[in-house]
Amino acid sequence: MGEVAKDEKKLVEGNVNILDTKYVKPKTPIGRKECQLVTFDLPYLAFYYNQKLLIYKGGHDFDDIVDKLKDGLASVLEEFHQLAGKLDKDEDGVFKVVYDDHMDGVEVVTAAADGLHVSDLTAEEGYSRFKELLPYNGVLNLEGLQRPLLALQLTKLKDGVAMGCAFNHAVLDGTSTWHFMSSWAAICSGATSSVSVPPFLERTKARNTRVKLDLSQPSDAPEHANSAVNPTLRGKVFKFSESAIDQIKSKVNAGSPAKPFSTFQSLSAHVWQAVTRARELGPTDYTVFTVFADCRKRVEPPMPESYFGNLIQAIFTVTGAGLILGNPVEFGAGLIQSAIESHNAEAINKRNEEWESKPVIFQYKDAGVNCVAVGSSPRFQVYGVDFGWGSPESVRSGLNNRFDGMVYLYPGKSGGRSIDVEISLEPTTMEKLEKDKDFLMEA
Repeated sequence: MGEVAKDEKKLVEGNVNILDTKYVKPKTPIGRKECQLVTFDLPYLAFYYNQKLLIYKGGHDFDDIVDKLKDGLASVLEEFHQLAGKLDKDEDGVFKVVYDDHMDGVEVVTAAADGLHVSDLTAEEGYSRFKELLPYNGVLNLEGLQRPLLALQLTKLKDGVAMGCAFNHAVLDGTSTWHFMSSWAAICSGATSSVSVPPFLERTKARNTRVKLDLSQPSDAPEHANSAVNPTLRGKVFKFSESAIDQIKSKVNAGSPAKPFSTFQSLSAHVWQAVTRARELGPTDYTVFTVFADCRKRVEPPMPESYFGNLIQAIFTVTGAGLILGNPVEFGAGLIQSAIESHNAEAINKRNEEWESKPVIFQYKDAGVNCVAVGSSPRFQVYGVDFGWGSPESVRSGLNNRFDGMVYLYPGKSGGRSIDVEISLEPTTMEKLEKDKDFLMEA
């Protein structure tokens, strides 16, 4: 199964019992593979590992499930071998991802939380309870020089299974993450015996500039783990039904704009205005909207959807809070639409050239003042990740990379055009947002 044993037994607070840690690598030897990280990847080195938590109901034979997941993982890694590798630097200080058959592979922790029910983890409020179910809390992507680029924790619940994932964000974005997850699930469920759409691994086709960075492995100082999450923040999922989404979109487009606003633009403007209102900003206070936009179809030449790596860029638009609050919601939608549409191949290239001439390694919270920053996408078919025992009951983001104003969008489990909006905010702001009937689309 491409698996190396490393027994480890310990009790974690909250009665999550870590049973063991093993490593899984491609089922058949593939030799040594190297791939240079490019300008789209490098800014994320100082972010934390990107965490996702998938909660499944049922699955009573936990040992059988674990064996099936590991076996499928060994198969899918034959194509997605970069996730079984490590970060490295060449003699010039250019970062790359390297895999060879002597590396450990993907870290897989198995655990048991016999007193924890699926329903305990699917509530809309909070995320602190996820901590013990997720690997690599507070681990920087730069630590991929020493650690696996993918870590998994499979936890047996009273009535289900929790799958905690930590992906090194310097190696892949959301599109690549869910391409991998859906490919892995398809193999485990028996839908296919191999990866139906192989990842496109030639990153230098999108950008071929060698950027030298003088970055070294961070120390294992304990402050790393404490800085990943702001404990004063509150996180909550607001579930917008298909009907509510249609109402939001109709309201934003009521003025018959020259180009109709998309669902994403409409919902983003709705959230931006509501959060700005809840923050009680002054009219001259700046507020920033940030979206991490997929550039696969924007670059020249366009890259395939299967491009594996980061092919996203942060797009910023800034205005006064008074303008957001004093105008109809379509004002904000217009700013968002303009910013997204102007981010074409020329703009992307200019941004890359500016960064390459003076590289800046951002921190995860550098999204702007009074910001609303949207990551993930309702286009990602997260509820299609079925390993053979049904769709997830819930899909959530982990604790890493959260800051005041971070928003994750996921499709609603009910399907159709429903969307879940996961938001992290200061507690007083969240309290006001929870009572905002205009935001909640309540009469």
